[in-house]
Amino acid sequence: MIRQGMLLVRMMRLKVLVTLWTFLLIGLARHAGPMPNGGLALAVLALAAGYAVATTANDIADVEIDRVNRPRDPGRPLVNGDATVPDLWRTNVLAGGIAFAATIPLGAQGLVIVGTSLAVSYAYSVGPIRLSHRWTLAPLALALAYVVLPYALGVHIAGRGWDRRDVPLVVGLFVLFVARIVLKDLRDRLGDAAFGKPTLLLRLGKRATCIVSVGGAALGTAILIGGLHVQPLEAAMLAMYGVGIVWMLIRLAAVRDPRLEQVAIGVAARAGNGLLISILALLFLRSGGAHERTTGVFLACLLVVFAVSFLDAALHPERVRIGYKA
Repeated sequence: MIRQGMLLVRMMRLKVLVTLWTFLLIGLARHAGPMPNGGLALAVLALAAGYAVATTANDIADVEIDRVNRPRDPGRPLVNGDATVPDLWRTNVLAGGIAFAATIPLGAQGLVIVGTSLAVSYAYSVGPIRLSHRWTLAPLALALAYVVLPYALGVHIAGRGWDRRDVPLVVGLFVLFVARIVLKDLRDRLGDAAFGKPTLLLRLGKRATCIVSVGGAALGTAILIGGLHVQPLEAAMLAMYGVGIVWMLIRLAAVRDPRLEQVAIGVAARAGNGLLISILALLFLRSGGAHERTTGVFLACLLVVFAVSFLDAALHPERVRIGYKA
């Protein structure tokens, strides 16, 4: 049982899970209403367990592809021999039960959101639908599961309903996420090609993939800034993150070395993280009634912190360590 629990935690993949939690918090911060006791903790647990459902199902479905793309990845226990297919299915069932149990106190709407998330996870990896092998639908399915549903859960636990100001925020985050997720195909292209998995990269090439990503990053950032109704100075600070993302994506289009490709993607993602954290801070400060000047100073401090980190990596790519190399 202890081993099963450790495998469950391992399949939650904290680095990615933090992204889901960020979108949850943005939905909560946008409304910042009263939460049921423990509502946030339960939502966090439900998303974590739900993501384990997604990773276990996907690892089982794509094990042969992962053996090519990620033969030494410690996060792939099925590939490196730390777990078997029955182990992952047991973890899948356990994670699904935890996700539903955590959501029950959140009411019917919470159950619908989490249930939809689990359904998308299975549809993404398991036949006959297997959205992961439908190159036009896969990025949209992931954006739904990673962005829209966590955001909706955040709105729900805030105790408020959606309104028209949620629309540009969700659309902007959705487009920005799609711009990021299409780039994962660059890392996985060897295995995808070997097993005939259709992706945007393999169908249309790297140039088209980068064009889609650059356009999505610019459009998503613009929609977010417009939807947040910020002051000109705040808008300029948020736009700087978008400029950083686009700069790295243009560099990505020009390089051919696989390592430099992953560095460019990682540095662009760092700017994207800065944008998300800045939006989260802005929404929470607004909900707390912070003075406009206080909000501006806080956003400026965040921009400086992320700019130092971003520029160090962008100007000195040889210093960047890639966390995983296939």
